[in-house]
Amino acid sequence: MQYSIRTEETYRDWVRRFLLWSGKEPDEIDDAEVSRFLSHLAVEKKVSVNTQRQALNAMAFLFRHGFGRELKLDGYRAAKRPPRLPVVLSRDEVKALLAQMSGLYGLIAGLMYGTGMRLMEAVRLRVQDVDLTRDMILVRDGKGRKDRVVPLPKTYKAQLEAHLEDRRAVFELDRQRGEVEVFLPDALARKYPSAAGEWIWQYVFASGRLSVDPRSGRVRRHHIHETSLQKAIREAARVAGIDKRVSSHTLRHSFATHLLEAGYDIRTVQELLGHADVSTTMIYTHVLNKPGLPPVVSPADF
Repeated sequence: MQYSIRTEETYRDWVRRFLLWSGKEPDEIDDAEVSRFLSHLAVEKKVSVNTQRQALNAMAFLFRHGFGRELKLDGYRAAKRPPRLPVVLSRDEVKALLAQMSGLYGLIAGLMYGTGMRLMEAVRLRVQDVDLTRDMILVRDGKGRKDRVVPLPKTYKAQLEAHLEDRRAVFELDRQRGEVEVFLPDALARKYPSAAGEWIWQYVFASGRLSVDPRSGRVRRHHIHETSLQKAIREAARVAGIDKRVSSHTLRHSFATHLLEAGYDIRTVQELLGHADVSTTMIYTHVLNKPGLPPVVSPADF
């Protein structure tokens, strides 16, 4: 069904939690049981609105594809914990953070701040998505399964070019050993059976070792694991003495806020972030200093 493996894992986890909470056999479960579970999450677990919605989506999937019928809810207690304001770093704090990072993680963190890419969007970049001639990056299959274009920060262009040269050398060695295959979505793999061995489909930020694909069992060179990058960003914030709760997503929040502070209109920022609704982007107006309206340049190049 073309869901990402993380979506599969998330739905499977929610189904497991629901069945353990219910204590009933699947054929004994009705719609009212789901309503009680969702209310339990809101009242007792005090989950956020997004977490409850994620559980609801998993339950709807379970009923539709597991039980063969649509889930119909009469009502349940909706979660009320509102989204929190994002943690945003000042430009000086971003510089201090990135100064503590080098090598591969420093490059990825710099690109995340300079483009507003999400963590998984960055680590999943493929060679063909980087356009060094036009100074742009194509973010494919982002949240909501949408594509978008973001500016390639000139600050990191030379470093990215050098990284791609090193990455090409590793690719050529893999090809000589016959271990060049990379993961492709099922539909794409069927349509272009040889594409998995082509350079343009390789991950830009590939893992240093080969791994076994959990679905197919095939040995492939996957992208780097996001957890190691997250740890590197948190450690850099600690060493830089930044007294804020810094995560990989903080770089995206800072990208959006710094663009708005520099005068870019909110619709432009919405497009660069890939938000379906401008109301999602509006949250950054709560941490703004000033308005304005010039053409788009990556905040990494200010």
